[in-house]
Amino acid sequence: MNQDNKRSGLAALTLGAIGVVYGDIGTSPLYTLKEVFLPATGVALDARNLVGATSVIVWALMLVVTLKYVILILRADNRGEGGALALTALAAQAVQQRPRLRHGLLLLGLFGATLFYGDSVITPAISVMGAIEGLEVVTPTLKPYVLPISAAILLALFVVQRFGTAAVGKVFGPVIVLWFGVLGGIGVVHILQEPQILAALNPLAAWHFLSERGWHLFAAVGAIVLALTGAEALYADMGHFGVKPIRLAWTGLVFPSLALNYLGQGALLMKDPTAIENPFFRLFPSDWVLPMVVLAAMAAVIASQAVISGAYSMTKQAILLGFLPRLTMRHTSASEQGQIYVPAVNWALLAGVIGAVLMFGSSSALAGAYGIAVTLTMLITTVLTYFVIRDGWRLPTPLAIGATAFFLCVDALLVAGCAIKFFDGGWFPRVLGLLLFVMMSTWARGRQLLMQSLRSEGLELLPFIESLALGGAHRAQRTAVYAVADPSLVPQALLHNLKHNQVLHETNVILNVAFHERPTVDEEARVEATPLAPGFWRVRVNYGFMEEPDVPAALALCAGQGLVVQPFETSYFLSRETVVPTPGSGMANWRERLFAALSRNSSGVARFFRLPDNAVVELGTRVQI
Repeated sequence: MNQDNKRSGLAALTLGAIGVVYGDIGTSPLYTLKEVFLPATGVALDARNLVGATSVIVWALMLVVTLKYVILILRADNRGEGGALALTALAAQAVQQRPRLRHGLLLLGLFGATLFYGDSVITPAISVMGAIEGLEVVTPTLKPYVLPISAAILLALFVVQRFGTAAVGKVFGPVIVLWFGVLGGIGVVHILQEPQILAALNPLAAWHFLSERGWHLFAAVGAIVLALTGAEALYADMGHFGVKPIRLAWTGLVFPSLALNYLGQGALLMKDPTAIENPFFRLFPSDWVLPMVVLAAMAAVIASQAVISGAYSMTKQAILLGFLPRLTMRHTSASEQGQIYVPAVNWALLAGVIGAVLMFGSSSALAGAYGIAVTLTMLITTVLTYFVIRDGWRLPTPLAIGATAFFLCVDALLVAGCAIKFFDGGWFPRVLGLLLFVMMSTWARGRQLLMQSLRSEGLELLPFIESLALGGAHRAQRTAVYAVADPSLVPQALLHNLKHNQVLHETNVILNVAFHERPTVDEEARVEATPLAPGFWRVRVNYGFMEEPDVPAALALCAGQGLVVQPFETSYFLSRETVVPTPGSGMANWRERLFAALSRNSSGVARFFRLPDNAVVELGTRVQI
C-alpha cells in the first residue's frame, strides 16, 4: 500500500510538472519552424534544408534540454530549490572566501534574474498570438480579429490573477497532456506519409545544415533557438515538483512529442511547401483547425500562467535577498504557501504584455524579441554552474571545465544568433532587463549606504542598556518588540519612546530578522534568543529566501529559550526611515533619488512580517545617504 501511495504521488507530481513546467516549451511548435524559413534567415525551403533544420531542432532539444538541464543542471539544487536566484546563492556560497568574485557572481545572477521578467512579458504575448493566428488558417477574413482577441485573452488572464490559480491549476496537467498527445500523434501521421524526414535523426544532418550556412548561420540559429524557450523552467520549478517527476515528464512524454511534431512539420513541408505560411495548423485537416485553435489557446494561457507565477516567486525571492523593496503580496491559497499574488508585478507585466502585442502585432514580429532573454539566462546559468561544480562540489578543475565548456560554446552560439535580431525587436527585453537591473542594484546599494549611515549615527546598544539600569524610567507592564536592521545599535523607536513618552516597557525585545542565501532554514534554528540585561532580550529570527516571514509565530518559539511573548500584551515599535539624498560619495544623485522613491513606496514592515495591525506603532526618522 505504501508503495502504491508513492507511485500515485509520483504520478500526480509528474502530471503537475507536465502542466506547469513544460507549458512554455510545449507551445514552441506553434511558430518555430516557420521562423527558420523566413526570407531574413537565407534558408531555402527545400528537402535538404528541411531535414537539416529539423535535425538541428531535435538535437538542440537533446543536447541543451536533456543533457544540460535534465542531467546536469538539475543536480545543482539549493536545498531542493532551483532557479536563477537559487543558483546564484549557491555559487556565491561556494566562493564566499573570495569577496570580489562573490560580488561579481551576485551581480551576474541578478542580471539573469532581471532577464526572467523580460521572458515573462514576451512569453504570454507570443504564445497567445501564435495560437490565435490559427484563425487565419480557418479563413483569412478573421485576420483583423487576431490582435484584439489576443489582447482580450491576455487582459482576462491578468485580471483573474488576484483570485489565485488553484482552481485553474487542477486542469493544467490534463490539458497539456492532451496537447502533447496531439502534437506527437499528428506528427506520426505526417512522418508516415513522408518517411524520408527521419533522416533528421542523424546528427550529421544537423552538422551539415549548420556548416553550410556561412554568415547566415546566426540568423538560422536565432530562429531555431525558439524551440528551446522554456528550458529554464525545468530548473526554476524543481522545488515545486522534485527532480524525478521533471525528468520522467521530459523523457516519457514531452521530448518524444516535441520531436515527433517537428519531424511531422518537416514532412508536411516536404510534401506541400505552401504550408510554410503556418505549418503547425496546416498539419491538421480543415475541420480540426478551429478545435486546435481553442486547444492551442488553452496551452498558451497555461504557458503564460507558468511564467507569471514564476515572476511572483522571483519577486518574493528578490525582496528577501535584498534586491527589491518590500511589495504588497497576497496569499491566494490557505493551503498552498507558495501561491502568491503581487499586484504591482501583475499590472506591470500586463502593461508590458499589451504594449508588446500592440507594438509588434504578430508572433513573427515578436519572435525577433524572443530568445535574447532566454539564451542570456542559459549562458549565465552555465557560468554559475561552473563555480558550483568546482568550488561548491569541489570537483577537479579539468572536470568542471569539461562539464561546462561544451555548453558554454553552445550557449554563446545561441546568444550570438539572437543578438543579430537586436534591431528587429531584440532590444525590447534587453532594455527591460537593463532597467530592472539598474533598479535592483540601486536598491541593494542604497540599503548598504542606509545601514552605514544608521551605524555612523547610532548608539551602541549594550552601554545604553547599562545606563538605563541607573535611571528611574517608568516601566509599562507590557512587552515591546523593536524591529531593527542592526541589533548592535539602539533602535530609533526606543529612543523616541523614551524621549517623547518617557516610558520603558517591562520586557524589551530587540528583534532582528535575517534572510539567508538558502531556500529554507531548519525550524530548530528559526530563533536565537539572548538575554542582555534585566528586561532586555536580543532575538534573531532566521528565514530562507523561499519562506514566508511570520514574526509573531517565530516569537512564540522563544518560550523554549526562556523568553515568553504574550500575543495580547505585546506592542511592536517600528522605525520608518525617510531617505534624504545628499551630494557626496554614496551614489550618483539620480540613483539616490531613485532609491528614495523606491523606499517611500515600499510596502510597510507590519504587513510584510504579518504583525497584528492593532499592536503596531510606527515612528519616523530622516536619514541622509
